[in-house]
Amino acid sequence: MFNRSRQNLAYWFTLSMGSILVGFAGLLYLREARDRLQAFDTELYNTALIMAGGVEEIRYQNIRRIDLESVPLLGNDTLALDTYLRFARWYTPERQLLQFVGEIPAATLEAPPGFVTLNLAEPPTLAQPSSPQMFRQLTLPVRRGEEILGFLQIAAALDPVQQPLQELRLFLAIGVPVALGAIALTGWILGGVAMQPIRQSYQQLQQFTADASHELRAPLAGILSNAQVGLMEPVDPQEQSARLQSIVNIAEFMSALVSQLLFLARQDGNLPFDQLQSIDLGHLLQQLVEATQPQAVASQLTLVCTIPDAPVRVLAEPDLLHLAIANLLSNACRYTPAGGQIDLILTQQPPRAIIQVQDTGIGIDAANLPHIFDRFYRADTVRSRQTGGVGLGLAIARHIVEAHQGQISVTSQPHHGSTFTIQLPLNKNQKLSQKFSR
Repeated sequence: MFNRSRQNLAYWFTLSMGSILVGFAGLLYLREARDRLQAFDTELYNTALIMAGGVEEIRYQNIRRIDLESVPLLGNDTLALDTYLRFARWYTPERQLLQFVGEIPAATLEAPPGFVTLNLAEPPTLAQPSSPQMFRQLTLPVRRGEEILGFLQIAAALDPVQQPLQELRLFLAIGVPVALGAIALTGWILGGVAMQPIRQSYQQLQQFTADASHELRAPLAGILSNAQVGLMEPVDPQEQSARLQSIVNIAEFMSALVSQLLFLARQDGNLPFDQLQSIDLGHLLQQLVEATQPQAVASQLTLVCTIPDAPVRVLAEPDLLHLAIANLLSNACRYTPAGGQIDLILTQQPPRAIIQVQDTGIGIDAANLPHIFDRFYRADTVRSRQTGGVGLGLAIARHIVEAHQGQISVTSQPHHGSTFTIQLPLNKNQKLSQKFSR
């Protein structure tokens, strides 16, 4: 599904950007061709003006004669002109041929004044046979005042225009496909980046669905079995009451499970600034000790809290941080045998505050340590269902700590206890680091 969506994104990105690129390349080529042709026409026109400047009108006894001796190429008494011209012709005002240089033209001028593009054949040679070549022809009326002296017609090969345009076409023919390939690759990469949040959300949804279906199956089966027995003809009211109480306990378990799953599904990324406040970790830990003390006493455990005299302040969401540390204390009480000790220690090593939960419990095998913060992970001897819980406490604790830009780690030795360590950034000058912003 995601690959298809990514392909669609890459396809439309390539199509849109490729269309823009091809359109831009076409406009670039057309403008380059126009500019070069205009420059060539200007040069050809200036050449025609130079030649027309040599035309002289001679009048003798009311007889007018046009003298072309001073016209470059056409005359004999002129300096040599650049011979890039293919031909030069002079026509009388009546459009009759008077003088020419180059190919033999028609006796009458047929071309209109202005520029015309011609396809003419080059004279054949031993090395190369005759081939068509494009020329630019200019027919210029030469005037003296209001009177037309004649028509000057010249033509030159368009090689100075065609050769750069041919190189440009070759460049575009190679560059445009390469650019389209780069656009397609970029679209594929950007499509993957754009799909990443959607993929993560979908994976979270799948994870939530899988976790919920996996963990709710057994409680639902328990409710169903107890309810079916309760629907039978009652034999023992006390037994029926016990089954109803079992249904209540399972429902409470399911409610807590769903709440924890929803928390993990909804929390994403770091906490925003407006949810954080400056709190004293010492005061928070004292509240946690008071809340956990009854559980420790019931389990015949000693709970010791060590905090510094000076306040240790961090920017945090108090309820979430309270929940993370409470989960660690609850686990310590659950997996520490009677007569053991749990230490809650607060220190600071700038720029971080350090919270440690140490116990003398059963410990964790080294093979299980990399997975201890995974959802629903249970080691056979450590996180079994007999001890209670659903296997989400440490996952929630890690999620909360990382949302505060902190770190959580564990060290443990089997049968000697475990130490969970939380590191949180200290609050300096009451300013939040930009790392907390999403």
